[in-house]
Amino acid sequence: MKRILLPFVVLLVLNGCAVRELAVNSFGDAIAQGGSAFSGDDDPELVRAAAPFSLKLIESLLAETPAHKGLLLAAARGFTQYAYAFLQQEAEEAEDQELAKSLALQDRARGLYRRARDYGLRGLALGKPGFEERLRNDPAKALAATPRDEVALLYWTAASWGALIGLSKNDPNVLGELPQVEALMDRALALDEAFDRGAIHTFMIGYESARQGVAGDAAERARHHFARAMELSGGSEAAPLLALAEAVCVPQQRRAEFESLLQQALRIDTRRAADNRLATVLAQRRARWLLSRVDHLFTD
Repeated sequence: MKRILLPFVVLLVLNGCAVRELAVNSFGDAIAQGGSAFSGDDDPELVRAAAPFSLKLIESLLAETPAHKGLLLAAARGFTQYAYAFLQQEAEEAEDQELAKSLALQDRARGLYRRARDYGLRGLALGKPGFEERLRNDPAKALAATPRDEVALLYWTAASWGALIGLSKNDPNVLGELPQVEALMDRALALDEAFDRGAIHTFMIGYESARQGVAGDAAERARHHFARAMELSGGSEAAPLLALAEAVCVPQQRRAEFESLLQQALRIDTRRAADNRLATVLAQRRARWLLSRVDHLFTD
């Protein structure tokens, strides 16, 4: 706590621009490296209430130091996680009964995904003049020299952008940005497939069905990513199980496997997942909801 709070106190009492910038950077470093207080929590509603303050604090610090890479990553990650966990999920749950509420939540989620993507792009563009233009014209070439220490930025930029596209299926301009998402995630995968216990492979489980111009069966590619995600996480993550259930089992109408995967996710002991407890609790909540809709998802 001293390491986090002391720079902030200094920031409040000093007026010199150089000293102020130093204090903001120091505080920003501490904020950017944090997050365990949220990820290790088992009370989603408590985190939902606290997260907006944290996100606005990050934006306030970025207003002072707009080129702070750690804060740009924290913003991209934080807004993506908040939009998915607390807006998009609720929008899907409300769709059948409260359509107006669902549409409003989707609109909010799109706004936060867009904000997250833009922060991620800013982080990736630091020290690379013309990066965004090159990314749009030739994504793979623009990312070819991206170093390993930017894998997290690649991942969260792609995740937020992909989620934005997923909620904008009626907008052809947004759908046309899939090549950029694919290039970002492919580069991250090439640099560090083990990132965040296989999170890139988990993303690719759902993405393979949208991939264009690749030989082979999309479902088989998705299953390959699932196997790697489970291996890299040691079977401790619920997200790959839900991803395979939704992305492969539902389209193929494999009801028994769908239910088995979700039951496996529910058996994960959140008490042992100390550093990723919140994600597991949220995934298990979604698993229960999906199981409650099994008769709507499967015709047999």
